[in-house]
Amino acid sequence: MKILNLMEDTAGENKVFAEHGFCVYIETLMHRILVDTGASEKTWDNAGKLGVDTGSIDLVFLSHGHYDHSGGLLSFAEQNPNAKIYMHVRAADDYYNLKDGREKYIGIDKRILDLPQIVLLEKGCRIDREISVFSGVTGRRKWPKSNLTLKRKTGESYVQDSFDHEQYVVVETEGKKILISGCAHNGILNILDCFARLYHGAPDIVISGFHMAKNTEYDEEERRLIRDVAKELRKMDTQFYTGHCTGTLAFQIMKEIMGDRLWFMHSGTPCAG
Repeated sequence: MKILNLMEDTAGENKVFAEHGFCVYIETLMHRILVDTGASEKTWDNAGKLGVDTGSIDLVFLSHGHYDHSGGLLSFAEQNPNAKIYMHVRAADDYYNLKDGREKYIGIDKRILDLPQIVLLEKGCRIDREISVFSGVTGRRKWPKSNLTLKRKTGESYVQDSFDHEQYVVVETEGKKILISGCAHNGILNILDCFARLYHGAPDIVISGFHMAKNTEYDEEERRLIRDVAKELRKMDTQFYTGHCTGTLAFQIMKEIMGDRLWFMHSGTPCAG
């Protein structure tokens, strides 16, 4: 098994691009997989530098309907028209960030829906004995407050995004269960609660942003939430790899509690393998 980060917000030591986005490559005995595609075609420049043949990839999963996870899909499909691309049907809706009186479209490029290899899911599914997908996380335990500016547009109205378009990939190989979540908008603890019900235990490895990043200082309530999440994760016999929307300060707060259970991802660095 090989797990390699192809795109992240921060660069590693491999002289590859870094930009606000997320893309993880997983190589198993049966598959070559992508979870998300970053924000642009720079992801594939990184793949070339890292020795990943995009033409050999057979499965792509879109974790949710935001541009920084789907921006590389169209250019990927030009290079590899045969790989199946799985996305939740609600990922095609119109998503916006409403902040400081301004609106910013953060959804997918709608041309993605015209790709012939797109597979729209309404709920989880099992691909085969190695790969499965689940969705439908509804818990709100320690829900990230940074979600509050993220909206779904319906007609002329904006409503709070419920993140029902978020889906999670589970890889079961070599006696391990690996959970990959792009941003964990639904809250990493709620996602893990759902995982435990479906897979009867905890994953061995989790690769996910935690959606805790802020451009301003955290208040004490926000710091307490970050610490509480870290304390819960520390109880698990699981290795966590995070980055992207977690933010460096939140990571540092969590690292003090979680120690060697938590690692920061960078573009071009392995998560496991």
